[in-house]
Amino acid sequence: MSYGPAVGTASTGLPLTGERTVPDVAVENYWFRRHEAVYLALAPRCAGAVVLDAGVGEGYGAALLAATARRVVGLELDPAVAAHVGGRYPQVATVRADLQAFPVADGAVDAVVTLQVVEHLRDQPGFLAECARVLRPGGRLFCATPNRLTFSPGAGPDDRPLNPFHTRELTGPELTALVAGAGLHVESLLGLHHGPPLRAVDARHGGSVIEAQVALALSGAPWPAELVADVAGVTAEDFALRADDLDASLDLLVTAVRPR
Repeated sequence: MSYGPAVGTASTGLPLTGERTVPDVAVENYWFRRHEAVYLALAPRCAGAVVLDAGVGEGYGAALLAATARRVVGLELDPAVAAHVGGRYPQVATVRADLQAFPVADGAVDAVVTLQVVEHLRDQPGFLAECARVLRPGGRLFCATPNRLTFSPGAGPDDRPLNPFHTRELTGPELTALVAGAGLHVESLLGLHHGPPLRAVDARHGGSVIEAQVALALSGAPWPAELVADVAGVTAEDFALRADDLDASLDLLVTAVRPR
């Protein structure tokens, strides 16, 4: 998920689509770090586990998980992206797959991680049922998605998202209901927020560094030097995952377990 104005090809060799978040692109750095913060929070929880990253994207997140996990398998439909992940991150076993039908046996993995994916899919219940199917009893799903209340303010559950890459965005209750409907027990729901350094950046850019980036991306205007510097300076540590004030969170992270 990216609203940056970057076009062309990243240093990774992948095309910059405006949606797939990639590392090492200065104007994409805010979105990259926002995703990286969640992967870093999940890595300790995946220690020693067989992990499926459903919708692996560029692969940086799966590689972070591989630093602690016993094995990480990444699913990706796009052949160029799957080839990229396999070449750049050999610690990740990459498999081409449709996310509505995993080529994975029942109960085969300890954890399913899926970040910024479910909002792209037309059959969200079917996808979450697949996540549940491949988990062993006692295994956990970690699913993150943009919070519709802040990502698309004023949009209702049946409204077409403004982001053309999204099919349906979710609130916290909607996300947990979908996960529970897949037969999983919801353990927690957390929200990703700006920490103090990013709140200071917000204040320097009219109250929202996100809106500042989006406005310039839509207008095509050049970025002011201060915005370029502030975005390039964002780190994963500038974000905070919390259980309070969920409606005001940027992204939602649900953790759920398959009953034994």
